[in-house]
This record gives sequence, structure tokens and C-alpha cells, in this order.
Amino acid sequence: MPETLSSPDQAAASSAEGPFPAGRPSTPVGARIGSVALAVPETVVGNAPIAERLGVDEDWIASRTGIRERRVIQPEERVSDLATRAARAALERSGLDPADLDLILVGTISQDELTPGTAPLVAHELGAPQASALDVGAACTAFLGAVSLAAGQIEAGRSRNALVVGIDALRRWTDPDDKRTAGLFGDGAGAVVMTASEDRSGVGPIPIHSDGSQAWTIYADREDGMLHMQGQDTYQQAVNRLCEVSLEALELAGLAVEDIDLFVYHQANQRILKAVGERLGLPAERVVDVIETYGNTSAGSIPIALAEAEADGRLHDGTKVLLGAIGSGLVWGGGVVEWGGIGGS
Repeated sequence: MPETLSSPDQAAASSAEGPFPAGRPSTPVGARIGSVALAVPETVVGNAPIAERLGVDEDWIASRTGIRERRVIQPEERVSDLATRAARAALERSGLDPADLDLILVGTISQDELTPGTAPLVAHELGAPQASALDVGAACTAFLGAVSLAAGQIEAGRSRNALVVGIDALRRWTDPDDKRTAGLFGDGAGAVVMTASEDRSGVGPIPIHSDGSQAWTIYADREDGMLHMQGQDTYQQAVNRLCEVSLEALELAGLAVEDIDLFVYHQANQRILKAVGERLGLPAERVVDVIETYGNTSAGSIPIALAEAEADGRLHDGTKVLLGAIGSGLVWGGGVVEWGGIGGS
């Protein structure tokens, strides 16, 4: 027969300990985010060859997207290898060992095979078989969604150390003869480390929304395996939704626009970034824009932008950052984070 508790006080004490192994909190804690790194393919493709095939001037692409070049993964290269490069660099900068990881989330829709996903392969290459390893498939919003999920796991005490990767290689899905998409996408990865904190100041609420009635604006079907986009409709949805969720995230965080040091949005199109900035009255120098040299890297774009902002000195410990993304689905979200407090960040 199992031993029974002899008093209500003993029952309360047992419940307070919680079901978690020693060393893990049984009460909610905060999550911090930092230690960012990027990894991109070596191959650089400018606008000229794309424009020549389309029968347009290369400035035509730049004027409509803000993109002048992008990195492209080669047929012999693997998405999982690129993701591992970014993950390993972020982990080394954090000072954590792969054995310290409880959770690895990879935001992507372009894994090398239909299955398995990318996260288990990354965990294996890092030497972290003990970590839960899952993919998050939300297109351009996948990295932000993964950050939200990792924060929830940490706050609930189910994980202490998480690695979040955003990566896509959508050039493989791009029709070189489609003017709407041929010059838009690039390939790349970025990663961040997230850890438990004694306070809740690191990662604020991250509302994520969806509207499946707009799924037709960006999609790829199994018939031709290529991305299809309704440009003007996508543009309008992106600007409207990013503005709405930015204000929502600020309200949930109890902050105003002027309290934010950096605005790091999904790098979809330079015209979208400028329109959102103008509508919200954001100082241009606080809106990170790296799309000119990377293109739209989908789930990789926010961590790549964060890594570039850190490299140019705008992102450091204590920086308040508003993150926002929208992608096919439609799925969009946003949230405010206070950067750093992890390793070398």
C-alpha cells in the first residue's frame, strides 16, 4: 500500500515541491533571451542575373523590394547544417554546454526532407540528445512563434535552457520566372539562447494571431512546389497586421513607442518596413533593416537582423526590442523583449 500523508500541511508541502526533477523550479520564472548568431550560405546572388531572366532592369527589383543581393544555398548544402552552424555559434557565445540544453526549437518550413524535421538533426550534431527537439512550422512567423513557445516552457518550469533557431531556404521553392517572387527570397539562419531568470523582465507577452481566410495570399502547393504570392494583398495585410500587433504588444508590456530602443520586424520587403515605421511614427534609425543584403529569409530574418544589430552596436544588454512578424497562414505576432543577460550578449 502507498504511504498516505498524515496532515494537510504535509499535503501542501508535497504539492509545493511540484513534479519537476531536482534543480528545476516548480513555480513560474522569467525567461531571458540573448547570445545571437547567424549563419548564411557563401554563395551571393545579385539582382543582375535574376533581372536578366525576368527581362527587367536590376534596379526594378531593388525599387520594389529594397533587395540588391541575397545568399543562396547550393544543391549539395543542407538546411540542417546551416541551422547547426548558427546554433553552435549562439551556444558557444552563451557559455552553455550542449548538455545544458533542455529544449531545441527550429522555426522552418524548408527542412531538407519531408520528414524528419530539422531540430532533431541539429540536436544530434550539437551533441545534445537529452534536449527535446521540435520544429515549428509557421513560415515567416516561425522564429517568433518558437521564442514564444520556449518562453512559455521556461516560465512554466519545464525547461531552463532553450536554443531557438530560425532558418529557411526558400530559393529552392522560388519560380525564377515569377516577377512577384523571383527577386524576393534569400536563404539564411539565425539562433538565440534563452534561459530561466529570477525576474520576468526578459521576454514579455507575445500575442500570436491567425486568419486562414487569407491563406491564398501566400502559398505553395504540392502540384508545382513553388511559392505563389498575391503581392498587393500581401503588402496590405502585412502593414496592417504588423501595426496592429505592435500596438498590442506595447500595451501588454505597459510601454509606449518611445520606450523601445529597436524595432526588429520580419524582413519581408523594405516598402513594408517603411510603411509600418511611418504609420507608427517610428524613428528610422530604430527600425532594423538588413533586407538589402539578405533578402527575405523567412523564419531566418528576425535572428539575422538581431545579429546584425548587435554587430553594429545597436543591440546590447538592456536594449528593449519590439519583435514582429507576419507570414503565410496568415500567422502574425509581436512582443517586447529586454535583451541580454546571457553569456557574451
